[in-house]
Amino acid sequence: MSSPPTPAAPAAPGAAPVSLARRSLAPDLARGFMLLVIATVHAHMFRQFSTGGGETFALTGTLDTVVTAFMLMFAESRGYPMFAALFGYGLAQIVLRRGAEGHGTAWVRSLVRRRGRWLMVIGFLHTLLLFYGDIIGVYGLIALAFAGLLWAGDRRLLAHGFAWMSVGSLLYAAAMAAAFSGTDPRQESAAELTPLTDMLMRLGAWPVMLVLMTLVSVFPFTVGVWAARRRLLEEPERHLALLRRVALVGIPVAALGGIPQALLAIEVWPSGFPPAFGAGWLHVLSGYAGGFGYAALIALVAVRIGDRRGPVVQALAATGQRSMTCYLLQSVAWVVLFLPYTLDLAPGLSDAAAVLVGAAVWLATVVVADLMRRARLRGPAEAFLRRRTYGPPVRAADTASR
Repeated sequence: MSSPPTPAAPAAPGAAPVSLARRSLAPDLARGFMLLVIATVHAHMFRQFSTGGGETFALTGTLDTVVTAFMLMFAESRGYPMFAALFGYGLAQIVLRRGAEGHGTAWVRSLVRRRGRWLMVIGFLHTLLLFYGDIIGVYGLIALAFAGLLWAGDRRLLAHGFAWMSVGSLLYAAAMAAAFSGTDPRQESAAELTPLTDMLMRLGAWPVMLVLMTLVSVFPFTVGVWAARRRLLEEPERHLALLRRVALVGIPVAALGGIPQALLAIEVWPSGFPPAFGAGWLHVLSGYAGGFGYAALIALVAVRIGDRRGPVVQALAATGQRSMTCYLLQSVAWVVLFLPYTLDLAPGLSDAAAVLVGAAVWLATVVVADLMRRARLRGPAEAFLRRRTYGPPVRAADTASR
């Protein structure tokens, strides 16, 4: 049993996260850009599901076919692995920073798990009120279940990661292939969907999605922890050769690995469990390479940018700094735009138009994030999580009195 916190522990609120002005550019730029990938994937997905036939795209012309193939090769299952890696990177930074401040392992582990518990609360509420594809609760579960890996040696850390990659990707691909090989009751009853029935369906799907997404998120989480120990994104100029190799290999591997899934989606290959399972497994595995490749490429871009941060770069970084708030705002947009009991736009969109709608939603969140930056405001979701994790902020007068 771990020993109780020392008397210094109540000073934890003073150990606040790094201020927004001092944050490294690469992680925030990566989060801001990947939110574009996630927005277009989700909009494309809502267009797909609106037909009531499960895994069916519109494919009304050459443009739709090209866009759908592009999304499967370069976007779908390529954004979440990078976010999971960035989540691991961030938790490892917390451990390294708080340890350097003199806090003991037991106290820091408690901090990480408290953060994980509140992430699960936010993820549950996100699912209850807005969106069945929540990822926030997944990161909370990982923080709770795998906090010990933050102190593991590199060999043990990566051994855990590769084990989860091997088993998790197989189980995830099998589950997805089985789900899409049959009928989708959620979509068959889409016309009669009401806010209450939709909420009940989301609650029923949440435990399943939580487990499935955790299966494929532990591996990139461990890679993110490994990368944080080497400060790959905080000091990318020291790791240019490695970052170039990861980008040059990872992104093409993701594109090639997504081809079978794209061929299934555009109905070139016949559907059924065996081809869906094989293509899905390859899609997940190559998605890891793509996520890491995108992160490396953005880190290289951050090196080129240096201190020359114009308004566009500042807006993208502001979006990354408020990534959870912007992610939740995207879910609000999906409810308003796509569900049958609201505007119900999805059935009237082509695949290409749905991707444009997703990009427009992302752009709107970039504008909102930049306005918050100009007003020197944190994102509401980030501020809530920070307060629940660290406690109320310590005022300068209180610190002086101590």
